[in-house]
Amino acid sequence: MERRMPVATHWGSFVAVVDSGRLVRIEPRNDDPVPSPIGPGMVTAADDNARVLRPAVRKGWLNGLSRANDTARGTDAFVEVSWDDAITLVSEELRRVRAQHGDSAVFGGSYGWASAGAFHNAQSQLHRFLALGGGYTDSRNTYSTAALEVILPHVIGGAPWSYQSRMPMWDEIADNCELVVAFGGLALKNSQINPGGLARHQTRDLQRKCRAAGVRFVNVSPIRSDTAGFLDAEWLPVVPNTDTALMLGIAHTMLVNDWHDEDFLRRCCTGFDRFASYLTGELDGVVKDAGWAAGITGIGREAITGLARRLRSRFLWRDRSLIRA
Repeated sequence: MERRMPVATHWGSFVAVVDSGRLVRIEPRNDDPVPSPIGPGMVTAADDNARVLRPAVRKGWLNGLSRANDTARGTDAFVEVSWDDAITLVSEELRRVRAQHGDSAVFGGSYGWASAGAFHNAQSQLHRFLALGGGYTDSRNTYSTAALEVILPHVIGGAPWSYQSRMPMWDEIADNCELVVAFGGLALKNSQINPGGLARHQTRDLQRKCRAAGVRFVNVSPIRSDTAGFLDAEWLPVVPNTDTALMLGIAHTMLVNDWHDEDFLRRCCTGFDRFASYLTGELDGVVKDAGWAAGITGIGREAITGLARRLRSRFLWRDRSLIRA
């Protein structure tokens, strides 16, 4: 007999259908406008051949080979062991490292989302365990947004995560914005998942609302599909990892045409004089103009100056443009 029960995941809320204790189907909730296709995959993932069902240890390490003589690392086979053996191996190794090198030699480097919710977070559980054992070395910032966490507090103020709390919402963009320039795109697939879980996937409909309100989009990305087709975005296919050069080319164009806000820079910013000297080449002899940026990014000089002009015209109308990186 089938039983139906709600289940919450990082990629949305679903209904799990269980028959005789076995998961047979994952169904989307009726109130989710765009349910993620990841959810139904949980049915096959539960028994997939790629799933790790038992502890496994690399063969060379299990056989006691020293790191100096162990050349198979990265290609070696893994050998399944019992839970008791796995716990013994890990505890003995932690004890050895701490005794020989101190607690700081233990790196709590797991970075996974695991299940939705604070208690089931793999990283939180691992760090708590290692802290109880005497301490460990943690990482600083995240692997995906570290640059934003470090740099933006100097630009917009606030704490490292202020870039999230201070970003405009889609409704605000629809009501107040005319142009969105997206460095790295606005791929809808990225909105399928959230660290704390999602109840409803609303990004598609919110983006449609922005487009219906007349907001124009520019997609600065090597991939055209980084913005949804219904946004009718202008595509600037930059060479990968050259976004900064494009930004500098835009900034130089604004500077030499007096399209920047001197009063704002004087009252609210520190260090613009040095940045301006860098743009004009006074610091290193390299002028960061649109032509220089074009040679690096693969984007035409005219496209760069044209984008700078469009940004400037909308900035004049009380910040009607948004740059998303």
